[in-house]
Amino acid sequence: MLENLEKAILEIKEAFPGMKLLENEDMSRHASMKVGGPVRALASPSDVMSLSKICCILKEHELAPLMLGNCTNTVFPDEGLEDVFAVSTENLTKLFLLPDGAIYAEAGVSLAKLALFAQQNGLAGLEFASGIPGSVGGGLIMNAGAYGGEMKDSVESVVCYYLPEQRLYELDREQCAFEYRSSLFKKMGGCVLLSAVFRLEKGDSEAIAEKMRDYNSRRREKQPLDLPSCGSAFKRPEGYFAAALIEQAGLRGFGIGGAQISEKHCGFVVNRGGATQEDIHALLKHVRNTVYEKFQVELEPEMILLPPGMQLLDRGPAVPRHLINLNDPTL
Repeated sequence: MLENLEKAILEIKEAFPGMKLLENEDMSRHASMKVGGPVRALASPSDVMSLSKICCILKEHELAPLMLGNCTNTVFPDEGLEDVFAVSTENLTKLFLLPDGAIYAEAGVSLAKLALFAQQNGLAGLEFASGIPGSVGGGLIMNAGAYGGEMKDSVESVVCYYLPEQRLYELDREQCAFEYRSSLFKKMGGCVLLSAVFRLEKGDSEAIAEKMRDYNSRRREKQPLDLPSCGSAFKRPEGYFAAALIEQAGLRGFGIGGAQISEKHCGFVVNRGGATQEDIHALLKHVRNTVYEKFQVELEPEMILLPPGMQLLDRGPAVPRHLINLNDPTL
């Protein structure tokens, strides 16, 4: 496959001579946790058509891209991924009002910019997103949320590029199968999110701005924003709060290597300097096992460790990845 990858890189270079394409790029420069070695190539196509063409070329060489947004919840392996062609949506940043008052946003638009745009146009419902550091694409895949709001509450439709079929699909909210920190796109894989339409309620711009200021003030007060992290390390288990369980387990400030449970907020794993993915993996595994032993509550990671399938517990099989047919009318 490495030979196929090298051929694909040459073909993509020829097809897009002016495109930003970084080779052997250290992903610690791009990930919010500041951890990870190089990928073989990292492309940043300028628009949706270019991205689609790159995906076609990769498929012709029996390859699939590693799609990246802002890398705010992803931890790359220390040794890198020498067989990976990564594609960033950072240049997919179109953002505008549709004639009917809905917001159109491409996948690379930051959630903070989306929330600000909504506020400036007197549209309420995305205030919670103003301090989330991810992009629209990543936020939809994870159904990002905070302070009682989630992406699913305001999204009307999503356009995605389904890699196995090399086809575009437009899905409405119900078809996206949003759940707590999950969606159809996360469960099935193979989907590249390109854009979304958001349907919001009319509101007072200053009142919306005040709510955003309040949320961001609370974040600054309670969260370790001064250190590299991936945000919440674990999802909220039903009936509990992950941070409270971690604190009650006596793990506030506990560290392995350069990775540490934040002293400020036990729901965060921070890089206190020189952390490796091995440190982070070992810390997550220790926290998860300790909480389970003490409370019989199983914490599910919210941050993503690459490559997929890294196990945090010494028991039980990995959950298989489901492939869902987008043509199924019941979705």
